Amino acid sequence: MQLNNLKATPGARKAKHRVGRGHAAGKGKQAGRGQSGQTKRSTVRMGFEGGQLPLFRRIPKRGFNNVNHVEYQVVNLSDLERVYENNEVVSYETLAERNLIKGALPVKILAKGTLTKKLNVQIPTLSQAAKEAIEKVGGKIEVK
Repeated sequence: MQLNNLKATPGARKAKHRVGRGHAAGKGKQAGRGQSGQTKRSTVRMGFEGGQLPLFRRIPKRGFNNVNHVEYQVVNLSDLERVYENNEVVSYETLAERNLIKGALPVKILAKGTLTKKLNVQIPTLSQAAKEAIEKVGGKIEVK
């Protein structure tokens, strides 16, 4: 048995019923849509409620969504202190290896916690306080 020889057993797959193909086909003339009227037509726009004010217009709107907003994965200095040794490189790859980040969202290092180890940071986005804390300990920020 090989994958290219596999077939469904007879009767396992049923043919799609083609509507509107004449009386003899079984679903001719009105194609199972009943008598004439709005529901027989194919074009009633999404959200249309028969002339009643649609739900999406009845509900009050508040605030707005900023198109330029960037969602970051946050890594704190306390996390770096816990996971890294002295003189190690902090990059996207090493952060992912040590399960501090996952997925494709950009990363930002924040200054929560304290740092006592020298680290070479290759992450381009960090807060000003985190930058100062890393440089104060003797670490380097190598932005690619």
